[in-house]
Amino acid sequence: MGLRYITLGTNDLARARAYYDAVMPHLGGEIEADYPGQTFCYLLSGDFRLWVGATHDGKPATAGNGTTIGFAARSESEVNAAHAAALANGGSNEGDPGPRPMYGPQFYGGYARDPDGNKMSFVYFRDSQ
Repeated sequence: MGLRYITLGTNDLARARAYYDAVMPHLGGEIEADYPGQTFCYLLSGDFRLWVGATHDGKPATAGNGTTIGFAARSESEVNAAHAAALANGGSNEGDPGPRPMYGPQFYGGYARDPDGNKMSFVYFRDSQ
């Protein structure tokens, strides 16, 4: 079984849209759907989707404690670019891009939080040499 989509809540759709419009293209993501005032969706590789929107119950969106969404990158430079775009567009740094040998010798990643506090990683697995 594989994942088809994730949904992240936001308390400010315009701010979230500006953030993700800057970050997702670095990971091959393209806007696929937009429902103004409600939600928007990016299509990523592998037919995977990221939805970002207001909560359905009307309560404030909150980030999950211990939750990290890992986005696949196609190179170290993609990791670096996505991380830089995140920080330049209202995100906060949760870990500079670089190797993470504790996750394996091929793991290269950078970590950020979006303006709503959702934690994400941009990850590339280096070819083993």
